[in-house]
Amino acid sequence: MSAINQTSQTDSRTTDDIVASADATAARLKSVRDAIGAVIFGQEDVVEKALVTVLAGGHALLVGVPGLAKTKLVETMGIVLGLDARRIQFTPDLMPSDILGAEVLEETPGGSRSFRFIRGPIFSQLLMADEINRASPRTQSALLQAMQEHHVTVAGVRHDMPRPFHVLATQNPLEQEGTYPLPEAQLDRFLMQVDVGYPDLDSERRMLFETTGDAEAAVQRVMDADELMAAQRLVRRMPVGESVVEAILSLVRAARPGEGDAEVDARIAWGPGPRASQALMLTVRARALVQGRLAPSIDDVVALAKPVLQHRMAITFAARADGVDVGSVIDRFIEQLG
Repeated sequence: MSAINQTSQTDSRTTDDIVASADATAARLKSVRDAIGAVIFGQEDVVEKALVTVLAGGHALLVGVPGLAKTKLVETMGIVLGLDARRIQFTPDLMPSDILGAEVLEETPGGSRSFRFIRGPIFSQLLMADEINRASPRTQSALLQAMQEHHVTVAGVRHDMPRPFHVLATQNPLEQEGTYPLPEAQLDRFLMQVDVGYPDLDSERRMLFETTGDAEAAVQRVMDADELMAAQRLVRRMPVGESVVEAILSLVRAARPGEGDAEVDARIAWGPGPRASQALMLTVRARALVQGRLAPSIDDVVALAKPVLQHRMAITFAARADGVDVGSVIDRFIEQLG
């Protein structure tokens, strides 16, 4: 058999494996969405974006006013996905050691002394950083190494994070007094910024009956950590068409000063770096898998453009004074894709 035929058969088997794995994983993910939807009402888009973030192996920043089930969503996702989930309530007096852990001096019965590292709550598989902007920059930066490098260093010793490791942080857009805005370097570590809005009328009506009765909906585990990591590996193997790649590159590069048309350039203070392209490349694959498709489309790029780009760019003061916001600028880029 020639080398060309062998390569062709190998590629065919690889494709068949991806298709079979994608079909099985998509069915599993549908069960995951149904299980979460039994508890979280009226936030289907938010649930999808949170799942896409985790499938793509990243972290998400959930932005919304209090009472929109952000905390409940993370708690429910931890149970349904079979992950060790923990929550940290960020406050101005929170110290880095409160989340990372610290070394304590212990004395043995024989009289010898040694230091022992006691792990903090950051050592979890799904971490909810609640109201992250209320902590000081010093404490916020303690998360930075863990989010990017998947390990922390305490007293010169490296401590690896569990696998998988995801941070779903929340931020209240209303009260800014006593808060510390996240630095751009840390914002860039979030794969997506997910804006959490109010539920629609029907969902809120259902919520009234489901959550104020004497019976509470039970949350069931659907996947475990090993299955989730297998799904994450599958996402990276999914094919991406050339048209989708070009759409990603066009969108991200247009958001950089000097790359788009002059009118839009004048409104952009700074734009997204290559990490935005990488984020879109992963999230469009993950969204396709969540929706039961074998490959992403340009529609996926359009749907994820705003959550991937809006926290990775800024507009000028003059543009803000004219009533222009980041969302409307991104909408302009999306229009150009057509």
